[in-house]
Parts: sequence; structure tokens; C-alpha cells
Amino acid sequence: MSTTTTQVETSSSTRLPAQKKLALLGCGKLGTILLQAFLERGLIGKDEVIATVQHEDKCQALSDQLGGVCFGTDNLQAVADAPIVLICVKPQVMSQLLAEIAPALKPNTLVISAVTSATLPFIQQQLGKDVAAIRAMPNTPAMVGAGMTALAAGALTQHEHLETAKRLFESVGRVAIVDEKHMDAITALSASGTAFVFVILESMAEAGVKVGLPRELATTLAAQTLFGAAQLALKTGHHPALLKDAVTTPAGCTIDGLIELEKGGLRVTLINAVITTTNRARELMTSK
Repeated sequence: MSTTTTQVETSSSTRLPAQKKLALLGCGKLGTILLQAFLERGLIGKDEVIATVQHEDKCQALSDQLGGVCFGTDNLQAVADAPIVLICVKPQVMSQLLAEIAPALKPNTLVISAVTSATLPFIQQQLGKDVAAIRAMPNTPAMVGAGMTALAAGALTQHEHLETAKRLFESVGRVAIVDEKHMDAITALSASGTAFVFVILESMAEAGVKVGLPRELATTLAAQTLFGAAQLALKTGHHPALLKDAVTTPAGCTIDGLIELEKGGLRVTLINAVITTTNRARELMTSK
């Protein structure tokens, strides 16, 4: 990321907020989803946040989209005096970013990283000071308030830091406090897993079209079925196998469909997809 201080100071869309509470570094798809949710739910005001992007030409459009939020390209300037720093950059630039912002961070700063494969010890080592670090892994359903975020606390994180992070991410869905050793698996199951579910949704809708349903109706039926099944699992706490058995009546039609799923290896394919994605998640920071 560049540090074009002159551009930040002269652009009308990037005037620094008078009372900065949050600096969001790397306002791409995920960062934009989170920031928009924080603003809509009143956790932060548009005049209390500064966000950064890599290219100056995106600042005005994003500022307009988010109601006048301050945008710039200077990460060092963005984090200065900000009590909370949320990082949403690509893993490959994380090391460079941390080295860039470290001089401006104060000891009481809370740094929340939503960067895949960037471990808490690595973050702490790069910052080189008493900064509280929390690792977060949200997913894109946060866009509609149905996100799932896992939080792992660093060694210097206090209770109030974790509560602050929880409050932010609970505004976009559910939050689980986890041991950091699980974060790569969570990345695969929860964050990447949304893409796997969309493939299932698409396939079910296509099947509906195949057997004669209008496409829009088939998509609605498939989406609501997945939503309802997920809600049933969450609210009852029952094992998915028990919920599946409750639908599967003796000599009924559901068992025939389940047999076809087993023939096609759906169960093993999904398991392998999560395993492969978990392994890949561990490598992202070092890959080119």
C-alpha cells in the first residue's frame, strides 16, 4: 500500500475525522461489508472512522457509498491516535503493512486482524510493542446480519478489548471465541464454506428447473430450505443426523435422494473441500 500523504490532505473525501475511533485498513469487499454494518447499526459514526484503500481513485466512490466516510491511502496517518485498528488486507501484504504502521501505534491500541493465516504471535512480533491483538475470521453473510465470526485473543489482550471486538462483530451476526489453533479450520469451514453452500444452493435450484419449476421459484425454494435447515440446527441444537432422520420416512422418497447423494460422494467431497482449504489457508501469507 502506498503512502501518498499529500493526496490524503488535499482530497475533499479524505479529510481526517475530528474524533477518530476506528481505522480500517484495506477497505475491499469484506472491509466495506463490515464498515457499512458498523455504521448502519450505530456502533460508530461516519465522522469517527477513517478507511484506507490501495488506490486514490477509489476514495471518492467509496466515500459516497458509505455516506461521507473519510478515505485515504496513507495507512500510517490513518492509524495515528486511533484506539481501534481493523486490518482487512490481503495476506501477502500483511507483513509490509504491519511494518508500515507499527511506529504510529500506541501501547493501548487494539489491533483486530481479519487477515487469513496471519498468526497472533506474528502480528505481535511485527508490531514490536504492547499492543493488544485479536484475530478475527468473519464471513460474507455479515452483509445481511447473518455472519459468523470467530475471535482469538492475543497474549496482551484484556477483557475489555475482547468485549469491544465482540460488540463490533455481533452487530453482523454470531460470534465465537476460540483458540487460535482452530482459525485455519474456521477459515475453511465458515469463511470459504459460504462458497461451498452457494454451489449446493445453485445445484438444488438447477435440479428444480430440471424437474419443471420456474427458475426464480426454484431458487427461492432452495434458498429458504437451506436457511430453514440451518435455523433448525442452530435453534434445536440437535445433531444434523437426527434432523436428517426426522425427514427420512420409511419407504419414502427422501431416502432415494439420500442414496443418490451417497453414490455421488457428496459427503466425502465436502469433507475433502474443507480439509484442502484448511491446508491452503495456512500458506497464504507466504505464497506469491
